[in-house]
Amino acid sequence: MRHIISVLVENEFGVLAKVSGLFSGRGFNIESLCVAETTDPTVSRITLVTSGDDRVLAQVTKHLEKLVNVIRVGDFSSSGHVERELVLVKVRAEARSRGDVLSVINIFRGKVVDVGASSYVVEATGSQEKIQAFLRLLEPFGVLEVARTGVVALYRGEEVLRATIEEPPDLDVGGDHEGRIRREGSSADFV
Repeated sequence: MRHIISVLVENEFGVLAKVSGLFSGRGFNIESLCVAETTDPTVSRITLVTSGDDRVLAQVTKHLEKLVNVIRVGDFSSSGHVERELVLVKVRAEARSRGDVLSVINIFRGKVVDVGASSYVVEATGSQEKIQAFLRLLEPFGVLEVARTGVVALYRGEEVLRATIEEPPDLDVGGDHEGRIRREGSSADFV
């Protein structure tokens, strides 16, 4: 089964390697990976797509939750969610085919972001299926280059995946702990 997993982590070096290592160590291929800061610069969001056995993936998720630098984990596969991917495509657009290329772009609500003498750079957003269909329809014109962001996702409705800390985190500046963000709930004040 396909899973979209979002992980809120401390924005520190090495955290991405730990998260991806859990998946590769258990034989899961990461099909898509997107990482960026949240509105809080001390927290990043890792969104990844993988496929595999639900039982084993549940174990991986539990292991993720135990990593020091992980704040929250969400699996979008069983919840209503919105997912999008951004693609930039350089497509051949010679004088005789420009109109046809623009028609395909407009059908997919794409946007021309650069015009060359014989090519367009186009951006489009949508589900992975929509992006695949868009690329298939552009192939006959000559796709010269493609860059994709990977999937990002949010829950629908009122459900959110956010750090459980409602106020700015206390930082462990002494360095006596692997993670820098102080958490409540354990004897060492870290989870």
